[in-house]
Amino acid sequence: MRPAGPALLGRLAVVESSGMTESALTEQQLNELRSQLEQRRDNLKLQLEQSEAATQPVTLDQQSVGRVSRIDAIQQQQMAIAGKKQTAQLLRRIELALQRIEDDEYGQCMQCGESIRFARLQVQPDASLCLVCQSEAESG
Repeated sequence: MRPAGPALLGRLAVVESSGMTESALTEQQLNELRSQLEQRRDNLKLQLEQSEAATQPVTLDQQSVGRVSRIDAIQQQQMAIAGKKQTAQLLRRIELALQRIEDDEYGQCMQCGESIRFARLQVQPDASLCLVCQSEAESG
């Protein structure tokens, strides 16, 4: 899932700031978002399992691998570790969103308590802040 682009975020901000607030999510919307979150969670878990081999320590046997190849292998390992860390963080946010669904808190901004618009949740279903609070958090 890619982050929302500036054009989409701008349209969402205009709608949110225009006073057109959306009430709680419908059961159908909630089921759609839950399904999307569960699918994403399963894909991320699989991705983490598959990346395990790439993050293993690099062997430093100079007889079988040249110096440049070892440096390249270490660099690839570091990139794999960084990617795995980002994936684990996203997985954690998705698991928290699924927990908020179970706790009947999903779709409510954790900062101001207002409803998060369905359009925003479709773009970023793990969002825990409304667009206004997210913008404030990023700018401050």
